[in-house]
Amino acid sequence: MRYLCLVHFDEGLLDTLSATARAALERESRAYDGELLARGQLVVAHALQRVKAAKVVQLRHGRTAQRDGPFAETREQLGGFLLIDVPDLNAAIQVAARTPLAHYASIEVRPIAKVERMAP
Repeated sequence: MRYLCLVHFDEGLLDTLSATARAALERESRAYDGELLARGQLVVAHALQRVKAAKVVQLRHGRTAQRDGPFAETREQLGGFLLIDVPDLNAAIQVAARTPLAHYASIEVRPIAKVERMAP
């Protein structure tokens, strides 16, 4: 079953890390992604650009509106994600708990919904 692991963190907290600590975190994260890929559990993983680069788009009363992000006014913002394919929720939680960023972030684990698609 597929799960989306959403990585939420305070960008300011990561900014306080030394260059050495940040480089180590990046190496650990890439190595962990490599482990998951080798086990056939990683579908895709990406980091997102800083929240200041985000745009919020809405359609209201037939009009499109956009504003600068972030969408939510919270300290922690969505900073990246992993899409994994594991047998069950417990396995997904174990993957999330071993993510190096879990030391600094909250990892939200959400099952991917099965949606029936209509033929074109």
